[in-house]
Amino acid sequence: MSCGQQSEVRILIMTAVSVERDAVLRGLHSDSRFDVLLAGVGSVAAAVNTAKALATSEYSLVISAGIGGGFPGRAEVGSLVLANDIMVADLGAETSEGFRSVDDLGFGCSHIQIDASIVELVERVTRAMLVAGLPVITGPVLTVSTVTGTAERAVELATRIPGATAEAMEGFGVGFAAVDRGLPVLELRAISNMVGPRDRSTWRIKDALDVLEVASSVLTEVF
Repeated sequence: MSCGQQSEVRILIMTAVSVERDAVLRGLHSDSRFDVLLAGVGSVAAAVNTAKALATSEYSLVISAGIGGGFPGRAEVGSLVLANDIMVADLGAETSEGFRSVDDLGFGCSHIQIDASIVELVERVTRAMLVAGLPVITGPVLTVSTVTGTAERAVELATRIPGATAEAMEGFGVGFAAVDRGLPVLELRAISNMVGPRDRSTWRIKDALDVLEVASSVLTEVF
C-alpha cells in the first residue's frame, strides 16, 4: 500500500452495530475508498456478512472496528487497541485440567494468521494514531461468544492468554472471512468498559465512540 497505489486501495470496514458504523463514517468524511457495513453481533453473523460483502466487491484490506472491553492494567477506558493477534478465546472444550482450545484438541485453529506484512501494517497504523495524540496499544484482542461478566472469568482469560488487551464479539469472524479470500485484516477497538463484573453504570460508550471516530479519520491519512 505505497503512496503510488493509494488510488487503487479499497478498504472494507465491518462494525457490529449502527452506532459504531455511524462513528466510523463520521471520521472517514465520505472517503470513497472505504465501505462501512454492518457485520451483526457475534462471530458467526460477522463471518457470514463479511463473506457476502467480499463476494460482491473487490477490496485490498478488511478492518473489524468497534468498541470493546479492555483488560484491567492493559487497556484503559477511552483508549484504542490494535490487534496483533485476533483469536477466538472460547472455542474448545472444558476439561478437568481447564480449558483446551481447538488448537490443543487438533480440531482447528483459534488464531487468525498474522504475517509480517500485517505486523508492519499494525505498527504503521499505531504510529499514526500516536502522532495524532490518541492513546493506543497493540496486543491480542479476544473474540468471545459470551461477554465476560465476572472478575473470575476476566482473571481466567488474562491468565490463559498472556497479554490479552481487549475482548469483543466479531473480530475472529470478520478475520476468518477475510483470510478465506486471501485478504489482510486488522482489528481496531475503542475501549468502553473494563473486562470483568458487568456494571453498565461505569460504561463510557459515547467516549469510546468519539475515540473511534477520531481513529477513523486517522485511517484516511494512513492509507
